[in-house]
Amino acid sequence: MTKFYFKKLCFAFLIFSSTAFAQEVPSPKSHFGFDIGENYQLANYTQTEAYFKKLAETSKRVKLVDIGKTEEGRSQYMLIVSSPANLEKLARYKEISQQLAHAELTTEQAKALSQEGKAVVWIDGGLHANETVGAHQLIQTAYEFASKTDPETLKILDNVIILFTHANPDGQELVADWYMKEKDPKKRVLSGWPRLYEKYAGHDNNRDFFMLNLRETQNMGRQLFVEWIPQIMYNHHQAGPAGTVVAGPPYRDPFNYVFDATLLTSLDAVGAAMHTRLNVEAKPGYTQRGGSVFSTWYNGGLRTTTYFHNMIGLLTEIVGSPTPSEIPLVPSRLLPNSDSPNPVTPRKWFFKNSIDYSVSLNYAVLNYAQRHADELLFNIYQMGKNSIDRGKKDTWSFSPKKIEAINAAAKKGGSSAVDAGDSEFGRRSMSVKYFDTVMNAPANRDPRGYILSADQPDFNSAIKFLNALIRTGIVVHKATAPFSVAGKKYPAGSYVVKTDQAFRPHVLDMFEPQDHPNDFKYEGGAPIPPYDAAGWTLAYLMDVKFDRIQDDFNGPFERNAYGKLLVPENKVTGSSYVLSAAQNDSYTAVNDLLKNKVEVYRSNENGDFYVSSAGKSILEKANVKLKPASAPKNKTKVSAARIALWDTYGGSMASGWMRFIMEQYHYNATVIYPQDIDAGNLKSKYDVIIFVGGAIPTVQAGGFGARNFGPKAEDIPEEFRNRLGRISADKSIPQLKKFLEDGGNIVTIGSSTNLAYHLNLPVRNAVVEIINGEEKKLPAEKYYVPGSVLNVAVDTRQPAVWGMEKEADVYFDNSPVFKLTGDAITAGKIKPLMWFESARPLRSGWAWGQAYLQDGVTAFQANVGKGKLLAFGPEIAFRAQTHGTFKLIFNQLYK
Repeated sequence: MTKFYFKKLCFAFLIFSSTAFAQEVPSPKSHFGFDIGENYQLANYTQTEAYFKKLAETSKRVKLVDIGKTEEGRSQYMLIVSSPANLEKLARYKEISQQLAHAELTTEQAKALSQEGKAVVWIDGGLHANETVGAHQLIQTAYEFASKTDPETLKILDNVIILFTHANPDGQELVADWYMKEKDPKKRVLSGWPRLYEKYAGHDNNRDFFMLNLRETQNMGRQLFVEWIPQIMYNHHQAGPAGTVVAGPPYRDPFNYVFDATLLTSLDAVGAAMHTRLNVEAKPGYTQRGGSVFSTWYNGGLRTTTYFHNMIGLLTEIVGSPTPSEIPLVPSRLLPNSDSPNPVTPRKWFFKNSIDYSVSLNYAVLNYAQRHADELLFNIYQMGKNSIDRGKKDTWSFSPKKIEAINAAAKKGGSSAVDAGDSEFGRRSMSVKYFDTVMNAPANRDPRGYILSADQPDFNSAIKFLNALIRTGIVVHKATAPFSVAGKKYPAGSYVVKTDQAFRPHVLDMFEPQDHPNDFKYEGGAPIPPYDAAGWTLAYLMDVKFDRIQDDFNGPFERNAYGKLLVPENKVTGSSYVLSAAQNDSYTAVNDLLKNKVEVYRSNENGDFYVSSAGKSILEKANVKLKPASAPKNKTKVSAARIALWDTYGGSMASGWMRFIMEQYHYNATVIYPQDIDAGNLKSKYDVIIFVGGAIPTVQAGGFGARNFGPKAEDIPEEFRNRLGRISADKSIPQLKKFLEDGGNIVTIGSSTNLAYHLNLPVRNAVVEIINGEEKKLPAEKYYVPGSVLNVAVDTRQPAVWGMEKEADVYFDNSPVFKLTGDAITAGKIKPLMWFESARPLRSGWAWGQAYLQDGVTAFQANVGKGKLLAFGPEIAFRAQTHGTFKLIFNQLYK
């Protein structure tokens, strides 16, 4: 009897202890003073960070990890949440996740590890700080998994390792503080903050995940692609399409053709679990596939880059705000269909509704992971193994161009069954020989690897390209001695990237051109815009020189460790030095030399820089490639220009990226606003002004001055009021004209080349057609070039383009193209710098009607008084990814 009562007492004590433990975990309300999802309430990051620390202190299920500093110096945290037993073996489970993702195992080993390991699931929030559901669902979900004891939660904790990651601490601090500063809750608004919610990129922080320029994206990239390599990652966003609550997986076509088929069917499976859970819980309004604009074509987003690493990347876009809103009436959304089988009716919508939906979706994903943990672990191995196997043999990938080539071969061969499908029901089939003509042609094989020779003009930039690959988990080899492949000799120190690796899709995507399909709703209709870019081949945009090798090759290659960044190995020898204008880092070194009052000269023939031995110590730190040489006879002494960079209230992303580039290459640039321009006297302060896209209005618009942009001055703190206003035709343009006439230079990019029209320069739009005697912009049915890589010719004799080659790849997004009029060239008024020589300039992406571009000028220099206007139509600084065209900016920043 005594033993019986003792056992009951122990059992009661254990139950009490478990309950007490759960109660010790502080609720969000006890910490923040309000429930997550309460109307008109937002938490800032300082409060969130403190709460995360409390969770780690009070719950044995939570491990808090500082994954690095943000651009503003805050700690960026990831909460690792699982059962206490799993946390004790965390290093082992991480090792298993890495080994399975890298797929350098036998099938038997992979199966054993799949049984031993735990599924790893990434859930983030807050990337776009104005999308406030994201950070707050993260808080609520973390609390529930730190404290709840229901069977479902405990099963998930036993079988899954959850990585709750805050994606943008700086942004949450800015947006939440701005919203909460208004004492009257009903006057609080989610708009009007004075700057970008990520220091440089704002919304574009979700376009940096193959480049990983930013500290926050580097922090997350290391966890995703090097440290943990989760099988599922879930990226929370806003907002869903009007008339729905949330858009989620699976997504609309096209998907990127480099993906493993298992990835797409896995997206279907997890999406079905998410969708079904909402239906079971009577939460209507989920839409998928054609119900939203989101696709899986693009690389570079937090979600989308994971696809190229065999991860199941999830995105949801949900409605909701701390300020109550409405689900609007959209009649076309009310009829159920396969994309939206459970439509939502118009209703009042509260922040708490969005939090509840998001938590349910998190549970759906995590429950799927715990039920299918061994499958998820094995499948990421199998996808990686498939990639390795494909990289070791001859393969032929399908693409729209190859399908066109098969049809063209059939047409040439006299077949009338072009694209006829199978032979059932009386249809005539196409002969297989036309397939063989294209898909068995040796020239059409996929590459076995790429060689980046150490003797290329800008090897430092090539190493930056390789480091972008390494940050995303790609294996790179270095040649320890000279070697030859396919009859070509390469020096020691060259690098090799082979395709027989698990993340082969990402390797191909960074080197090979994207071939976006012609995507129309119906024949003859307007194109369907891609979700973001259509083409982005990074090796092209960075002007990396590489050889594409289609046969197996080997050499004296040393494998670089996963995640280990490369460092250029440049030596300083001799007593005087030449820095090539073709090398981007030359400009960084020159800027450092000038700041240290070392004399620098520039060749008037090719733009190379000359420095005496006085600069030796600075050049050693710069780690830039040099060549010993005597001073050129025809040279000019260089001095730093006083640089101004346009920006606007709330922050321009393009200006933010330019500011990032200026800092990376050690230029001193002063940010100016329209009021500074309108005040005049510009030449006394600046030598050059940079206008990125979005600054200069069209002539037809008459300037932005008459339109109401941004908040009212009385509604914002006085310290930010000098940023208000826009460039206007009546006030700003005359001051810019005077600046030019006084000897200042202006660099315009993208739509800001509109300044040429305001100045009445002899240029006109080249992409037009004549209708009833009038020039009209070509409609999208005839001409449409969304973000893609195009090839242009370059006049390398001009100082503005020193360091460039005779052809260049540029990022083009329906960008300005010009025709010169009258005596523009013969009178010396305009100097073309870049133009389209070919009727087929597309290198990567999609260019419908590209023949219209032939002979169009896409960059020029114009003399205006004593000064110069530089007009660059393409996005030559796009997202700080286009290293191949940075020199077009740098050349203008000296005097």
